[in-house]
Amino acid sequence: MQSTKQWTESKAVRKARKARLKAQVEPSFSADQKKNYVFVLKWGEKYSAEYVNKMHSMVSRNLTVDHEFVCFTENSKGIDNHITTSPLPNMALSGWWYKPWFLSDELGVRGTGLFLDLDLIVFKNINSLFGYKSESPFVIIRDFNRINKTRWDRMNSSVFRFKIGHHQNIYESFKNNMQANVRRFQGDQDFMYANIKKNYEFWPDEWIQSYKWEMRGRQHLGVINGTRNFKEPGHPKILNDTKIAVFHGQPNMHNCVDEWPKQNWG
Repeated sequence: MQSTKQWTESKAVRKARKARLKAQVEPSFSADQKKNYVFVLKWGEKYSAEYVNKMHSMVSRNLTVDHEFVCFTENSKGIDNHITTSPLPNMALSGWWYKPWFLSDELGVRGTGLFLDLDLIVFKNINSLFGYKSESPFVIIRDFNRINKTRWDRMNSSVFRFKIGHHQNIYESFKNNMQANVRRFQGDQDFMYANIKKNYEFWPDEWIQSYKWEMRGRQHLGVINGTRNFKEPGHPKILNDTKIAVFHGQPNMHNCVDEWPKQNWG
């Protein structure tokens, strides 16, 4: 049972959503086209409620653009009461495979969404994530293998901005062949790369950096007590324009041997 406050829809939007679910017809919304949302996803036990609470704290500190922060989860236990939560759809999915659902028009609102993975440290102002190429319906990270390949154009879905409902057709193609897509693609970002072929932009590389590969250097990684971590504590190289550090894979923020994550997470 959810202990946090519920994401409140307008009466009209709620009525339309319920009618949609009952009739199983294509959704239609009439909500505010200009509202900004920050969405996070918590599923299963990979990330604790602490990750949601600290992400909300970091976003609140570093985003002054008017917005609503919403955590989609199947278990809100431990999430601070002042954080808005909403249930995930009942689908045979796990983890990152819920991300294509955010491309749908089933969220119950319109406007602009900014999706943030939970394994991030937001440490500078991120207002520009809503202002950058604001006319584009989709903006995403250029995958971190860019450090090895100059013209690398794959996608990393740790941070992406989207016009809510704009990619309903892509979500439909995912949903209609859901298990086949899960088997075919290594992850959600590979599905996005294969299906979003036009009208998208990449964030400037320096804005969002891989902590392991770009800020610290993968040559410093090793296996410590059976877990991947840095061989010795060290300090990241932080570019002037970097706003977000991404902790993809191991180590995560809570177990990294460096002091910088401890000082900046939360």
